[in-house]
Amino acid sequence: MRWTIVGQLSGAALMLLFLADIFLTILYARAGTGVLAPRWNRCVWALVKAVADRAGGRRGAILSLAGPLIVVTLIGFWALGLTLGAALIIQPELGRAIRPSSGGASTDFVTALLVAGNSLSIVGGGDYVPHGAGARLLFLFDSLVGASVLSLVLSYLVQVYSALRERNALALTVDLMTGGTGDASWMLARLMPGGDTGNVVGELGNLARTLAQVKEAHHFYPLLYYFRFHEPLYAVSRTSFVLLDLAALIEHALDPRRYEPVIQSAAVAALHRGARLLLDTLHSRFPTVSSLQPDDAEMWRDRQSYAAAVEVLAAHGIATARDGANGYGAARQEWRPMIRRVAPVLGYAIDEIDTREATVGIPGR
Repeated sequence: MRWTIVGQLSGAALMLLFLADIFLTILYARAGTGVLAPRWNRCVWALVKAVADRAGGRRGAILSLAGPLIVVTLIGFWALGLTLGAALIIQPELGRAIRPSSGGASTDFVTALLVAGNSLSIVGGGDYVPHGAGARLLFLFDSLVGASVLSLVLSYLVQVYSALRERNALALTVDLMTGGTGDASWMLARLMPGGDTGNVVGELGNLARTLAQVKEAHHFYPLLYYFRFHEPLYAVSRTSFVLLDLAALIEHALDPRRYEPVIQSAAVAALHRGARLLLDTLHSRFPTVSSLQPDDAEMWRDRQSYAAAVEVLAAHGIATARDGANGYGAARQEWRPMIRRVAPVLGYAIDEIDTREATVGIPGR
């Protein structure tokens, strides 16, 4: 009798633990607050990454399966946990308060798992039925839990994929605005054709609003981090890099006397802050790799990158600052180390993120 009570209490505690995890993951919806889900996601990610690291040229393709696999296995993990908890409660009652409508009752744990799964399922079924008020209330509770969890999970999946589509749409928009180069200097040149500032603040404001939605989506739906696509343009680290680089160019490469309204605009500040917050979320809440501290060679490469960007802007009739290289380099040093820690985890090379440095042939990498 004593072990029966201990087993049932353990089952109740297990169900409460998994229900708390589902509540924190789906309803509370802030990155890193789940009890079990964040650890489960990291374990599945580590397993997929270990397989990908041994796959050679197919590494990127295998990593791209991580997001969908984590979704499927997380749902299975929750279902298994709830079923195990319910089975621990039900097993001692088999053959007594819970028994088949006809014939003898099996009391093994596999039968308890089957009965628990049926009680949690909205479809129901099975020969075992509850007898007595306590058993009936238990089956009623299990059915309510099963129906509620299923509804929550289905709505959660719809929202995750909707947020993923919005994130990809932002990434594609940014890439299209760079002319497919992934270079913020070309994006700025197209936003200010011939130095015209008529539409630039409005366009940047639209980008900042979409960016804010994407940043919050990674808090509401942490699973988004693990969705990796083959094309580098969809990498969150690349989108963040391009937008931060764009803000740095506006703040330090444009002629302050001519373009002060743009430089001081709320849209530029929001774009800079929003991209930095998104990058901070990825860096602090999800797996990253170690990164070297900036050295003299990297600072020199920043100056070369700045010179290449200024050349693009000048060629498009945009007046540039006399000497903004130092400020630009300092701005990049604030957030580029995080890019170097986030991007490689998802299988992207730095050349795929910082495309200007790659295309101008800067040595010393």
